[in-house]
Amino acid sequence: MMVEREEKRWNAVVARDAGQDGEFVYGVGSTRIYCRPSCPSRRPLRSRVAFFENPAEAERAGYRACLRCEPQQDQRRAIRQIQQARDYIDQHPDETVTLKRLGQIAEMSPFHLQRTFKRVVGVSPKTYASARRLNRMKSRLRQGHTVSRATYDAGYGSGSRAYEHARAGLGMTPGTYRNGGRGLRIQFAVVETELGHLLIAATDRGLCAVMLGDDPARLEAELGREYPAATLERSDYGLRGYTDAVAGRLLGLEEGKLPLHVQGTPFQWQVWEALRRIPAGETRSYRQIAREIGRPNAARAVAQACASNRVALVIPCHRVVRETGELGGYRWGVERKRRILDQERQQRDSRSGSTVPAS
Repeated sequence: MMVEREEKRWNAVVARDAGQDGEFVYGVGSTRIYCRPSCPSRRPLRSRVAFFENPAEAERAGYRACLRCEPQQDQRRAIRQIQQARDYIDQHPDETVTLKRLGQIAEMSPFHLQRTFKRVVGVSPKTYASARRLNRMKSRLRQGHTVSRATYDAGYGSGSRAYEHARAGLGMTPGTYRNGGRGLRIQFAVVETELGHLLIAATDRGLCAVMLGDDPARLEAELGREYPAATLERSDYGLRGYTDAVAGRLLGLEEGKLPLHVQGTPFQWQVWEALRRIPAGETRSYRQIAREIGRPNAARAVAQACASNRVALVIPCHRVVRETGELGGYRWGVERKRRILDQERQQRDSRSGSTVPAS
């Protein structure tokens, strides 16, 4: 598949096919310059050509833009076109927008729009439209509108559709969200560990909060601020399975994924899922995570998504560090972050049979 794609791209370069401009760029190893497919410059040797999805990828590999064909213009034009598509979605909340319609708005083929939209925005047009609709409903509910009015204003065609989206995006029904979690039953437990007190909170659907601190009372107060109208019940015994599993993560032990009941935007969930894929004892930089989710320029937004994580350890934001390798910040203290990583590495090395020389 990869060979066929590269052959197709090389044929486009040979033909100087302007129809492929914006689909990819190619770099020439001998000059370290990258061009668009239709570049009129002298054709390079095939053995010296490397293909890249976009200018940003080529520049990360050490290539600079051709001054003759200016391939960055394709990227700038694509960003403008995608912004037109985003504006249309924002301005038509009650319309089920198809890729064909968005393609007409942005003057792109549906396939190219879908691919470019996801690269530029980070999610598909469908996911973006769903997130915008959900955010509009949340805004109306916070303003005190009735559930029926909020769902109608947000563009939902039916109440059942709104409830479906709300449960997926909010972790609760629209009415429960409007009332600050009223009617939501949350059990919590607090246990003492080597790294301080650990608070675990869960609904019947999964974990909704994991906190670390030195003062149990302050942890309970913070949970109350997160869910001001929910019914909070302490249940150390009932949550024993959760507390054992999460406390084990403080010792570098990790077995399987735990069920979660937390709300987040599509972008936040992209980041959080990427964090959950980092093996225990390893780290990634914010920029590496941004690249992994297809948003190479969103390192700062990745850091914000890490900071908004409500379930420490389970979504392991402690495994994200600065580009320099420095630990950076951590909501529960940098020293805790260091010790958690050390424990994970010790467990990893123990399982692999490797040893660390004494200093």
